[in-house]
Amino acid sequence: MKISARNVIKGKVKAVTPGAVNTEVKVELPGGDEVVSIITKASAESLGLAEGKDVYVIIKASNVMIGVD
Repeated sequence: MKISARNVIKGKVKAVTPGAVNTEVKVELPGGDEVVSIITKASAESLGLAEGKDVYVIIKASNVMIGVD
C-alpha cells in the first residue's frame, strides 16, 4: 500500500459498531491508545472489518489542532 498521507499507524480493531448508515470502528494502537473512526457501513463491510483484524489508521487532514492545559 502506497499513499500520500504521512500519518499512518498500524493497529488492531478492538470493536466494530454498525449503525443504519455508518459504522464506528475502534482501533487499539501499540501502547494501548485508541483511535475511533466513523466510516460508511458499506466501507466497513467491504474492508471485512472485525474485532482482532490488523488495520492501518491513516490520518490526512489540513487542520490538526494541539491543546494544552
